[in-house]
Amino acid sequence: MGKQPTRMNVNGKSYARVVDARLTLADFLRHEINLTGTHLGCEHGVCGACTVLVDGRSTRSCLMFAVQANGCEVTTVEGLASGGKLSVLQQAFIDNHGLQCGFCTPGMLMTLTELLRENPQPSEQEVREALTGNLCRCTGYAGIVAAVLDAAARLRSADGKKETR
Repeated sequence: MGKQPTRMNVNGKSYARVVDARLTLADFLRHEINLTGTHLGCEHGVCGACTVLVDGRSTRSCLMFAVQANGCEVTTVEGLASGGKLSVLQQAFIDNHGLQCGFCTPGMLMTLTELLRENPQPSEQEVREALTGNLCRCTGYAGIVAAVLDAAARLRSADGKKETR
């Protein structure tokens, strides 16, 4: 297989590299472009710590080769904040004690970003179902679920304010 060229946009910035065909997207992000927010846990796609968005869809970056992301738009946890301001979901995690050690948090944030984009008013059960692929060993998920429901309400409120202007 050898080396292959790949080009992708990550968090709005274009990257082109010639990489080993077996290099995972997670290792590309962490070692080729120094975005270390994507964590590697199990490296089998089970824990969800490596979740990123590829063309807007939750993807286990430990299971995808970097060359498979050629031409794609990739969003990592570093891409959620804008202008030095945390996203609504990130702030809700802080406000609702939705994290403890933080290892699983980047993957959860990416999974939940997709959920809130597709379902702006999820139920508690829908949040819990969305999180079934993200493992946390520190918490019982109560703060995480509360954070998502809070973020959803904040986002709906912000959308309502935009519509009335």
